[in-house]
Amino acid sequence: MGEPTAKILAGRTAAPPRSIGSADSDGAPSEGPTAPRHTLVSRLRTPRRPRLWFEIALIAVSYWVYSLVRNAVPEQQSAAMRHANWIWKVENHLGLAVEHSVNHAVNSVTWLIVGMNYYYATLHFVITIGVLVWLYRRHPGRYGPARTVLFITTGIALVGFYFYPLAPPRLMHGVDFIDTVKAHQTWGSMASGDLAHVSNQYAAMPSMHIGWSLWCGITVAMLARPLWAKVLGILYPLATLVVIISTANHFWLDAIGGAVCLGAGFAVVYAVYGRFVYHLPRYPATARR
Repeated sequence: MGEPTAKILAGRTAAPPRSIGSADSDGAPSEGPTAPRHTLVSRLRTPRRPRLWFEIALIAVSYWVYSLVRNAVPEQQSAAMRHANWIWKVENHLGLAVEHSVNHAVNSVTWLIVGMNYYYATLHFVITIGVLVWLYRRHPGRYGPARTVLFITTGIALVGFYFYPLAPPRLMHGVDFIDTVKAHQTWGSMASGDLAHVSNQYAAMPSMHIGWSLWCGITVAMLARPLWAKVLGILYPLATLVVIISTANHFWLDAIGGAVCLGAGFAVVYAVYGRFVYHLPRYPATARR
């Protein structure tokens, strides 16, 4: 046997056989009945391809449960007013009680405050659903974990609504905040006006307008490719913060509470998948291109 042929055969026999359950070139575990335990755990932590009918049903049922639980929380008016007065005192002590000045200044510009009223009533749902649909279509591998972050954030918020009832600034006594929906007779918001009786008025802490908008903004800024889309993702939660303060629906501390809930949601999902949600594969292992 010639020397070159011997070297080729030696190289082939030196390569170790591929073990069952090892990862392939895409990082996906290979199939096999004797896959080791760490590989089976990895499979459980691998995002699956979402199913449209299941996701639609899940979101619909989850929002129905969220609304039911949120509005079933006892409206503890005395505690809610006491908490609002305490937060207002703390913000004044810190020299950061800006809500009153912003509320009156923006309310003096009719077209601006009317636009903010409709922003508060509609974009909270429209943009969140839009980002979920975009994730489902363009990033199916990240959709499930990212959606779970949103669900965990909202679940934590429900606990806050129950144990820390808080009146929004527009309902405080002795401080002349303007309820901009009532003042300008705009429609669509259940926070005040004719629809106020169907919504819990003392579920202000934490602010889910901030929690959801910050989730949308981070998702778009992290995953969108065009620079203009990333910029809009960054601006959206900032604009929402201005709106919730201008309309006297929240204190800025409520916004901090919403951000903390979102951070907890990201932390839980990170613990499950072992990676930041936006660093997971864009497509599930069974649907990669």
